Amino acid sequence: MRQSRAFIPTLKESPADAEVASHRLLLRAGFMRKVASGIYDFLPLGTAVLRRIMDIIREEMKAAGAQEVLLPILQPRELWEESGRWSRYGEEMMRLKDRSGREFGLGPTHEEMITDLVRSNTGSYRDLPLNLYQIGPKYRDELRPRFGLLRGREFIMKDGYSFDRDEEGMLESYRAMYEAYGRIFTRCGCAWRAVEADTGLIGGDVSHEFMVPAEIGEAQIAYCDSCEYAANLEKAGYRRETPRGPRPDLRPQEAHTPGKRTIEEVSGFLGVEPRMMIKCLMYLVEDRPVAVLLPGDREANEAKLARALGTETFRLFAPEDWERFPLYLQGFVGPVGLEGARVIADQGLQEAADLVCGANRVDHHLLHVSPGRDFQVDAYCDLGTALEGDACPRCEAGRLRREAGIEVGQIFQLKTRYSLPLRAFYRDERGESRPMVMGTYGIGVSRLMAAVVEQNHDDRGMIWPEELAPADLHILPLDWSREELREEAEALYREARERGLEVLLDDRDERAGSKFADADLIGIPWRAVIGREFLKTGRLELQARRDGEKSLLSRGELLERLTVKRHPAARGKISAG
Repeated sequence: MRQSRAFIPTLKESPADAEVASHRLLLRAGFMRKVASGIYDFLPLGTAVLRRIMDIIREEMKAAGAQEVLLPILQPRELWEESGRWSRYGEEMMRLKDRSGREFGLGPTHEEMITDLVRSNTGSYRDLPLNLYQIGPKYRDELRPRFGLLRGREFIMKDGYSFDRDEEGMLESYRAMYEAYGRIFTRCGCAWRAVEADTGLIGGDVSHEFMVPAEIGEAQIAYCDSCEYAANLEKAGYRRETPRGPRPDLRPQEAHTPGKRTIEEVSGFLGVEPRMMIKCLMYLVEDRPVAVLLPGDREANEAKLARALGTETFRLFAPEDWERFPLYLQGFVGPVGLEGARVIADQGLQEAADLVCGANRVDHHLLHVSPGRDFQVDAYCDLGTALEGDACPRCEAGRLRREAGIEVGQIFQLKTRYSLPLRAFYRDERGESRPMVMGTYGIGVSRLMAAVVEQNHDDRGMIWPEELAPADLHILPLDWSREELREEAEALYREARERGLEVLLDDRDERAGSKFADADLIGIPWRAVIGREFLKTGRLELQARRDGEKSLLSRGELLERLTVKRHPAARGKISAG
């Protein structure tokens, strides 16, 4: 590609709405352009990177035995009604009607579509296992699109689906995809971590997210400093240390706490540690009040709460709810003597004793309260959010650490979540009808591109890993008007392409400083500088974008070094699966 003819509209300044490094740099370097909030055009350099990511995915999917398909974006309402997700998916699904009034959704995911395809075209145990995937656009009407490609409304995704005869086969498919995803992210140049995750709207029992650690990541990860345990904060467990005060034998005693409503205010006033208090949160759950109890030093984890409640239709009391239910006194509500509400509590309170809670009377709290004796709990569940330093739930020695991350992939053990309602059955060896056992596997392709930039950039621009770079070599003749430099650049450009390398030749009549600035911004891993050194010695200067290392080489030596890097001996040795 000749830079004088290439569509690479670089920007000197970052757009005002670009909040994170990947958003700023991909726009400035001419990889993409904004169309509307959460919607972007991909330009030639951005398309080249996406193509390389997709090539890696296709190679690893083929090695794992998966086959590529391409499904429609428009999905009929009827299929989503069969699975029960048409109303459940909510406002994130973009919906429309055709001229006949038939309703469709713009695909945010394709479980229903792929299950319909497979149920209509398979029927025997001999047809299984089956692993299908596609790469294409997805649509989700994000409430607040932000961070460029990290939270968009239209994005490119790889989604895959496995169909097996039984759970044992599904677990084998799941393991194969888990390992393939690890290879994909490693080849893309990411530091990554696989973590246990909530299954959310997709469904199923078990899920893992693949996270790229990054300061700007919207997801929080908890991991053990001694063992391999790691989980998304929505899922993360921890070993609880049950709060027990020194006087569990004492009966509840009222204390006057004038104007003290919050955990911090009451604990400071009474001289009690927050963990020795009961935090009582009032939720409206499907229009009914529910009291949620936690140790005072914990926050409620709403993903865990949704699992405990068995519904996603709930919210904390709003001002109008306190007025609607005057029995509950905001700031002083507590479980002792509480009426008209279901009570669920965090597991950490199950054996607790001698605690402090609201007295259900203005400006008063109760001391020496013990669950089970002084009030009853309808259900004990895992409701709290893991904190830095908590004991690991898997090993005896470890403590939990927390970090931010960008989710770039997620895999799910669906089991029969879709095959039963959509009647995706097969006949076994005895002719009996059985539901297929499914898994689903996604990678955010365009999000992955942004995540790679978040981990690979400096204050001058992007630093692309070699397997993802839009080109292998950036040729910089520093004075295009000089014939010797121009001829050497053309010869290197020609021979590099003959060796199968992707090359960007800066044939613009620009100052050397401008060429270096654009090269830094674009971030191609290797650049060949043709300037003063070539005029003196006939050698080219090969520079590494990542660390600035320089080598003086002949044209042949330079090409040989890059050819080995771009086409190592191991490349291409991929089993057909």
